[in-house]
Amino acid sequence: MKDTKTLLVASAPYIKQGDTVRTIMLDVVIALIPALAWAVYMFGVRVLTVTAVSVISSVLFEYLFQKIVKRPVTVLDFSAVVTGMLLAFTLPVSVALWVPVIGAFIAVVIAKQLLSMIGKNIINPVLTARVALYLVFPNKINGYVQPLGDKLDAFSVNAGDIIAGATPLASLKEGIAPDIGIFDLFIGNKSGCIGEISVMLLIIGGLYLLLRRVITWHIPIAFLGTVAVLTFLFPQAQSVQAYEFMLIELCSGALVLGAVFMATDYMSSPVTSTGRIIYGIGCGVITVCIRYFAPLTEGVAAAILIMNLLSRQLDIRTRSKPFGYVSKSKN
Repeated sequence: MKDTKTLLVASAPYIKQGDTVRTIMLDVVIALIPALAWAVYMFGVRVLTVTAVSVISSVLFEYLFQKIVKRPVTVLDFSAVVTGMLLAFTLPVSVALWVPVIGAFIAVVIAKQLLSMIGKNIINPVLTARVALYLVFPNKINGYVQPLGDKLDAFSVNAGDIIAGATPLASLKEGIAPDIGIFDLFIGNKSGCIGEISVMLLIIGGLYLLLRRVITWHIPIAFLGTVAVLTFLFPQAQSVQAYEFMLIELCSGALVLGAVFMATDYMSSPVTSTGRIIYGIGCGVITVCIRYFAPLTEGVAAAILIMNLLSRQLDIRTRSKPFGYVSKSKN
């Protein structure tokens, strides 16, 4: 009898990759560590306290909610850890410690669990929490600390540690050049929220994610490129050159943090390459419009949340047609 070979037939995909939610989330944590370390250097050990409270709250809320509703417990996949870290990155170091607890509840229980599940997020949970905290407790999350000043201890903030004054974005909105150089804005020698101050280290973290293929270039480049083009062509401050205005806009606020770590969220952004580019462009246009014309000085969070709502439609309208597809003729 002749030997016969068995042909195995299986459905796609045929190549199994070793990436899991856990490995991807661990890569994101690694990418965030340089910016976190820089914030500790600039503001003191209280950065770690705020981050720890946010992370522990996120993990605890996810565990308790999933136990209560009898869902599979997913805290070991590190997605809640990433949520907690990113939430802390959107807050100032001077924030009261109960604020990240409330933010974690909004992000994990409401935005991630009630409105969706991991893999099916409608809108970015971290930015949902950040916007909610801004609307309910604006005075609690707008106090910034002087960089390289008196280092804050782990649990307390003195009123004298809080600085008042116009942020670079607020100065630009008034047509005035900020009193801080572009280099200082880039490396992070400035006040601001914990995770947004060092553009340089955020970019390094983003490059790590690109090399690890956790994210693709489409959204960050389209987002930042759109902001760059619009702010260069239509600068608001006449006291600086157009390219200087553009660089200040790019290095100020949460733009790079949002473009690299928020807008690229797997669960709330498009999956097609064309959809991602359109999504990034939309984020950039809305961000500039809010920065220019709205009462707010920052528009990154709102821009990403708005485009989150359009993400599914972008996928539907930009997905490729199967090979051999023939459209139905109209009768």
